[in-house]
Amino acid sequence: MTAAVIRRVRVLSVLVLAAFLPAAGIGAGQAQAVGYRYWSFWDRDGESWTYATEGPSTARPSDGDVQGFRFSVSEDSQDASKPRGTADFGTVCDRTPAREGSKRVALVLDFGTRADAPAGETPPAPRTACARVPADATTAEALASVAGPLRYDTNALLCAISGYPHKGCGEQVTAGKSPAGEGEEGKSSAGEKSESGAGPSVGLLAGGAAVLVLGAAAVWQARRRRDA
Repeated sequence: MTAAVIRRVRVLSVLVLAAFLPAAGIGAGQAQAVGYRYWSFWDRDGESWTYATEGPSTARPSDGDVQGFRFSVSEDSQDASKPRGTADFGTVCDRTPAREGSKRVALVLDFGTRADAPAGETPPAPRTACARVPADATTAEALASVAGPLRYDTNALLCAISGYPHKGCGEQVTAGKSPAGEGEEGKSSAGEKSESGAGPSVGLLAGGAAVLVLGAAAVWQARRRRDA
């Protein structure tokens, strides 16, 4: 390969990398997914949690049901974090005997992690409670009997349980990853869905491939001229 060809390959390499590296940097610096900070509502179905299909103000649990609330940041119901802790009716309500005309509802209250807490607030420790309420009571009434004060917004969205958080209600936030070691049910799910790390790798691979292709083309053209 002649010196002229080598210089041409080097110039082409620099130009291609200059084009791709800024794109890679943009991918790395993109903002993470946007989510919402709120209390999600769950039903216990056997050994797993399912996202409730109606709100606590209209849901009417039966005696022996287990329901949960989790404060976290998530994009939607598909990635919302589930309540942690003991979720067994026999354990939560073992000291609350049945009584005619009333029902018992086991509630799991998970105040979330520091990663999901509003600025300046610290989430209380998760806890459980057994609510004994009239047979026709809603989940909201059961919750109010054991975890007040509750706070709602003008659209009846549940904003606070036991006064947490002190302010805010379903606000939009930039989601971040939870501290390491929390496990699947403890994660801040919205952050986990971010795939910002994939962009730079793809860009650099494409740039490297382009350099090789252009370099090979330059060598081929030089050989053609030499053999002509």
